[in-house]
Amino acid sequence: MPEQVVTRFAPSPTGYLHIGGARTALFNWLYARGRGGKFLLRIEDTDRARSTPEATAAILQGLNWLGLDHDGEVISQFERAPRHAEVARELLAQGKAYKCFSTQEEIQAFREAAQAEKRSTLFRSPWRDADPSSHPDAPYVIRIKAPQSGETVIRDQVQGDVTIRNDQLDDMVLLRSDGTPVYMLAVVVDDHDMGVTHVIRGDDHLNNAARQMMIYEAMGWDVPVWAHIPLIHGPDGKKLSKRHGALGAQEYQAMGYPAAGMRNYLARLGWSHGDDEFFTDAQARAWFDLDGIGKSPARFDLKKLENLCGQHIAISDDAALRQELEAYLAAAGLPALSTTQSSDLERAMYCLKDRARTFPELVEKASFVLASRPIQPDEKAAAALASVSDGILRELTPHLQNASWTRDSLEEALNAFAEAKGTKFGKLAGPLRAALAGRSITPSVFDMMLVLGRDESLARIQDAAEAA
Repeated sequence: MPEQVVTRFAPSPTGYLHIGGARTALFNWLYARGRGGKFLLRIEDTDRARSTPEATAAILQGLNWLGLDHDGEVISQFERAPRHAEVARELLAQGKAYKCFSTQEEIQAFREAAQAEKRSTLFRSPWRDADPSSHPDAPYVIRIKAPQSGETVIRDQVQGDVTIRNDQLDDMVLLRSDGTPVYMLAVVVDDHDMGVTHVIRGDDHLNNAARQMMIYEAMGWDVPVWAHIPLIHGPDGKKLSKRHGALGAQEYQAMGYPAAGMRNYLARLGWSHGDDEFFTDAQARAWFDLDGIGKSPARFDLKKLENLCGQHIAISDDAALRQELEAYLAAAGLPALSTTQSSDLERAMYCLKDRARTFPELVEKASFVLASRPIQPDEKAAAALASVSDGILRELTPHLQNASWTRDSLEEALNAFAEAKGTKFGKLAGPLRAALAGRSITPSVFDMMLVLGRDESLARIQDAAEAA
């Protein structure tokens, strides 16, 4: 293995960061971070017609949300075009590439004739071994001289050895007639110059590896370790697409999934470490290896994602969780929290986060601390309030005023009051939930009272008694 592992993520800025790309970035990040290596980011923006600054910004925002930090500056592939062209001309000077003057019309005619004669349509340029003195004064492309016999073996860490007959490889164009480099050349030159040791990418690029190896070998460069990972499929077993729902990383942020849960789920989507389903970032970095990646496409399952997200919310630091929830509100276009709400929410996290799978669920559970008086009960809560007389709530107030504001003292006071009324505390819990939160499903009455404090709790109970 090289002294230092260097991986890269190289998206095209033609849209958002979709989930498949996010998982590829995560695998590269985990592999590098777990080995003290570097994780680099390159924007493959050579398609100027489709690349946009907005798409680049969306990719960067998606990676930032996922917490996938990269080393060094972001590399623009387009800006490196002169270097790519330099390599093509170097291969030309070494006799490992040649000038091809065949026109598009000639190439098309060759293919049509080959098709009619039922022979290979792989274009064989008549200029490969032509004497330079016969070269016309006309536009030309630079093609690499592909090996014409033998085999190319892609030694892939996921797919195993993949063998391709060299007579199935054409003399790939390196430099177009306008002097611009092709994508296949740019990728190889960039990966070499960036010192990339491991290329971890989707298996839709597997066939590209054989053609890219021609450039590595012609230049005498070290071929990186290949790892081509299966694509992600939807629940129906078909390639993940828009019909399966949200696809962009930022859409999942706006839907309220925590980043840690998404990282855990994406890591587990196509990779395994024994039977472990839930794990921390530290464990993922320590455990992740290429031999744990399966060959079969993984299926995206929202229920599994939600389950893991709930477990991560439950173990999160309260302050960090509050910050991420506020970022979710911004991403979802929802109103921001006031300073007081933010502070109160953080204090309440201990009784909110255990059973929430997403941030919308967490916000719903936190409604009691985010709401302001007068509390407007929903239908179920209003029914609970109607089940007791306003007198009971009024009588309860002095008992609470005299209680020490601790859980034990509150439990003692409420149980004693219920007993004096010839009932059980459970009969009072519903109306108290309604008075304190305006909801029927809330954290415990005692937790809400402790978070709200004596004055606010008593005021809400008094409001409910007067409105009954």
